[in-house]
Amino acid sequence: MEPVVSIIMGSTSDLPVMEKAAQVLNDFSIPFEINALSAHRTPEEVELFAKGAASRGIKVIIAAAGMAAHLPGVIAAMTPLPVIGVPVKATLEGLDSMLSIIQMPPGIPVATVGINAAQNAGILAAQIIGTGDPAVMEAVVRFKEGLKKKIIEANEELKKIKYPYKTN
Repeated sequence: MEPVVSIIMGSTSDLPVMEKAAQVLNDFSIPFEINALSAHRTPEEVELFAKGAASRGIKVIIAAAGMAAHLPGVIAAMTPLPVIGVPVKATLEGLDSMLSIIQMPPGIPVATVGINAAQNAGILAAQIIGTGDPAVMEAVVRFKEGLKKKIIEANEELKKIKYPYKTN
């Protein structure tokens, strides 16, 4: 089994956040790898990874970083693959990370999810993979239907709550 998604984080301290992306990919039966690479501490390794990812069969990269959060952008600058950035809440409530990831120059896009929203990064990666893999697309469709069902069920439960001035 060869990975088609690569989860990269600036350090293993980001793992509690990034495990949510790993769980989504696992649930969708998408082979993935997880590695720690730092744009600042291991720039040569980041370059080797980014330039070689496509030739290894990687189709999507999920890159997480906190604070200055250069990792997703640096990877995006060196690969033709789609990169999904996950800003990690490390300082300033994660706003510094988010702004670092979303403010990319023209020509270097990084799809960015919310702060610590690795689950959404995993879902987005599955949706991208699903464009070329019918089995993954079907799993995504089932997942989305499950979300719809949860809301329908929640509304049925809300109907049971009684207040003197509640009208539904």
